[in-house]
Amino acid sequence: MYTKVLNLAQQLINIPSISPMDCGCQEILIQRLQSCGFFIEKMNFNDTNNFWAWRGFGKSITFLGHTDVVPAGNLLNWKTPPFVSTVKNGILFGRGAVDMKGSIAAMLIAVENFLKKNPNYNGRISFLVTSDEESTGKNGIKRVASILKKRNERINYCLVGEPTSEKVLGDCIKNGRRGSLSAELKIYGKQGHVAYPELAHNPIHLSALFLLELSTLSFDKGNDFFEPTKLQISKIFSGKNYTTNMIPGELNVFFNIRFSPLITEQVIINTINELLVKHSLQHSISWKFYARPFLSIPNHLCHILTTSIYNTTNITPVIKTNGGTSDGRFLFDLSDEIVEFGLLGSTIHQVNECVNILDLFKLQNIYYNVLNTLFL
Repeated sequence: MYTKVLNLAQQLINIPSISPMDCGCQEILIQRLQSCGFFIEKMNFNDTNNFWAWRGFGKSITFLGHTDVVPAGNLLNWKTPPFVSTVKNGILFGRGAVDMKGSIAAMLIAVENFLKKNPNYNGRISFLVTSDEESTGKNGIKRVASILKKRNERINYCLVGEPTSEKVLGDCIKNGRRGSLSAELKIYGKQGHVAYPELAHNPIHLSALFLLELSTLSFDKGNDFFEPTKLQISKIFSGKNYTTNMIPGELNVFFNIRFSPLITEQVIINTINELLVKHSLQHSISWKFYARPFLSIPNHLCHILTTSIYNTTNITPVIKTNGGTSDGRFLFDLSDEIVEFGLLGSTIHQVNECVNILDLFKLQNIYYNVLNTLFL
């Protein structure tokens, strides 16, 4: 009973589609969708492959996913070849098994099974797939979404196949994501000899109180959907050209803020700029805005998905917005409701990424039940 979804997942895993390269994954999906009567529009830009596929008219659901994967990492730590799908004791190993070739396989098989039984369903099913979710994303869903928006495309429901489950399949779905804002801060001092500190200005000492206050900043208190906005310092260094008997002339500080819709990136920037002024630090700072936050209020799709999960797993999922970003944010202006649900995320981006084959089959059935409920 697992054969179809397992075979497709293995076929995709065997292709080393390291982001942003697709290497033929999407052609496999496209050919199968075309045989089901889907119209296909390829939207390839530079090194990124994307496609938009649809079938039918009316009330619509879009399956959103990506065929690219992160690199394998240290090959010596893999128990099986990362790009040779391997089954051991009911577990499927390989890069992308969870994130997210397994989910894509479950989506496609669910749609094929649904259409086989219900060829004259009343509505529209679509797929939006990219090969650049794991790297820059500049030529991926963001760019395709802007084209669809100009056409006045409207999606009623969007189901994202990211690995949201935490301990068991079905225990968590997501209806939003936090935004991401990063900064590179350079604090200036005066270089000198450690034996003559009075002739220098140590930027590490000068910034100590600032860094303490920066790490404990409170931006908001969160709400029912989002945790309080958090700042994390990820790297601090004074440069490679300083020895232990030198006071450095500058200090480099890197940090990232994951924030909710309760606050804007400009408020965050203003708050930190005011803190720098407060501590009278000579500095330069550059900002990089990676992702905006979004929240999709739980509605019809969330209810259908929750019911389908319970009927398949006997588990009622918790709705969360934690974790990293996802491509769902790019469809927020196009879709009435966005929900993310997929496999267990415990091995994503790790060596020996793997999925329980039974979970693959259950996920396929959950997606099928969503379609069955939505259109019948």
